[in-house]
Amino acid sequence: MNGSRRAVLGAVMALVATVVPATASAAAETGCEITYSTTGQWQGGFVAEVAVTNRGAALDGWKLSWDWPSGQQTGHGWNAKITESDQQVTAENAGHNAKIATNATVKFGFNGTWEEANTAPLSFSLNGVTCVHGGPRLSATQHTAAMQPGWNLGNTLDSTGSDETSWGNPRITEALLDNVKAQGFKSVRLPVTWSAHLGPDHVIEPAYLARVKEVVRWALARDLYVMVNIHHDSWQWIWTMPAEHDDVLARFNAIWTQLTGAFAEFGPKLTFESWNEPQFTGSTGKPQEIALNSELNASFHDIVRRSGGNNATRLLVLPTLHTSSEQGYIDPLVEQIRGFADPNLIATVHYYGYWPFSVNVAGGTRYDATAQKDLTDMFDRVHDSFVARGIPVIIGEYGLLGFDRHTGTIEQGEKLKFFEHLGYYARTKKVTTMLWDNGQHLNRTSGQWNDPELYAQIRSSWTTRSGTAYTDQVFSEKSSPITAKTIALNLNGTKFTDLYHGSTKLTRGRDYTIAGDQLTLTVSALTRLSGSRGYGTNAVLTARFSQGVPWRLHVITYDTPVLSNASGTTEKFEIPTVFRGDQLATMEAKYDDGTNAGPNDWTSFKEYDRTFLPNYTDGRTILTPDFFAAVRENARVTLTFHYWSGLKVTYFVVRSGSSVTGTTA
Repeated sequence: MNGSRRAVLGAVMALVATVVPATASAAAETGCEITYSTTGQWQGGFVAEVAVTNRGAALDGWKLSWDWPSGQQTGHGWNAKITESDQQVTAENAGHNAKIATNATVKFGFNGTWEEANTAPLSFSLNGVTCVHGGPRLSATQHTAAMQPGWNLGNTLDSTGSDETSWGNPRITEALLDNVKAQGFKSVRLPVTWSAHLGPDHVIEPAYLARVKEVVRWALARDLYVMVNIHHDSWQWIWTMPAEHDDVLARFNAIWTQLTGAFAEFGPKLTFESWNEPQFTGSTGKPQEIALNSELNASFHDIVRRSGGNNATRLLVLPTLHTSSEQGYIDPLVEQIRGFADPNLIATVHYYGYWPFSVNVAGGTRYDATAQKDLTDMFDRVHDSFVARGIPVIIGEYGLLGFDRHTGTIEQGEKLKFFEHLGYYARTKKVTTMLWDNGQHLNRTSGQWNDPELYAQIRSSWTTRSGTAYTDQVFSEKSSPITAKTIALNLNGTKFTDLYHGSTKLTRGRDYTIAGDQLTLTVSALTRLSGSRGYGTNAVLTARFSQGVPWRLHVITYDTPVLSNASGTTEKFEIPTVFRGDQLATMEAKYDDGTNAGPNDWTSFKEYDRTFLPNYTDGRTILTPDFFAAVRENARVTLTFHYWSGLKVTYFVVRSGSSVTGTTA
């Protein structure tokens, strides 16, 4: 039995829908409230009742229409003549109830059948006027808050190939969206790249547009908020402005003109985002780029609003240039949004952390005070510039840039502290966040999180703070006697309660002591936990706090790593390495004259994974082609490998043409 059936079997569903006119001109004629409820349900069948309350001028004859979101079928009805075609249902008055006075209510009911799910209709139309529903209309600020937390369905419909699977992710299914909702997310950002699906005159392929609509409908049927945009088109063709100004604007306008028509039927839980990460090439500078982004935002706003219907008041999301949170990019968007005098607008920026930490370059191995200040400064700016002025903000993407390669680029404990802090600070600044996930977090095949510990920290941060620590690694050198180890705790407003090894509660005083925020593990406890002192993690402890998720401490035995001489090429060079329980944090590279070697030569510390990476399984330290591409020929480079234990090991490499020689001395 699938999840969607489990969600509805035996349930009595009720939907109170406040329906407002689609256009101002219709306001005097039509307005209604719909109460839709499933009064009985069994395997494959149900009974529904609909109440129509007229909030407009008195009616003499009415038709109420809706679409089924999950393939139901209507059967026998009463107090209305019910017809159905292609999943669209029309209920027409039965004669005796044709007249509905202002503020009066008529009711009708029907039997129906269902297979996979029995989801309430998403929207209703009274006498041909499309109406929005879903309870009282929320303000932009309330709507944005209701979207928290959000999740990006990345690298799928935004892939640049011919199919949504072209970047390696499976096709989107209803089960995936069931799972996303079950994980606690309230909204889904649906990035869409349109360029590969445009025909003559920029007409979107009907099948592709239908597929996007299908996914949107699935998500809305699960009561998820949805945000649809123009995504990688930004770097495929939109960025050619200003040189291709007229052609770009025509294509951009054509896409949004089609999208506003295609999605007009959907209610307010669908939002439109102008475009992703605005960027331009060949401009005269920042002022022109800002002006171009403002022009596209204005054209988008005009097209959507002029299309009327639900789009007249639909929430629209406008990005800063580069979706940057720098003040110089924020201020022009503030000015533009205020100039529109439109209460249904949202600002968006992206945040991937302090760059050296986000990719592990320039020695940015820790989520230290500098990285923390970068985060708080960003949220302070968007709050003070937008939120404090009544303009809600969505962080449309957040994460760490190193995750584009793999999530191990950033050390586990350090990344956990980043996500814990981000979730907490976003709450204090009333900003909605949408996790960027291109498939590296929520496994779309198994339905499980690839890193459950990371997800637990993210989810906890939506509602509370968690205690952390300066480190999640406790090192003891095997060649030396074990000594007591002190770890500074980051209490974050919590209180330390207990320390566990598995399910065993350790004894305060004997196994550890607490003095303020200082946790000290005793010699006797570390001796017992280290056992035979094999290299690597000997035990995992969990520090528990008064709230939030526990913090793991890995008790590790190590000795100085041993590197060996090696030869290879610029395309493949690997240093035999016996890590002996230690773990690589970063690498420095300098020439004999003291200048920095390799890429990003403004720093001696190279970028993790892009220029070097460890292979613990095979006992190798790898230097990449990217590293050697920026190394001078026949100039010795001194490499200093920094390990998480605090040890440093020196190694030397020389590139001669495409050949590379490595030595320990």
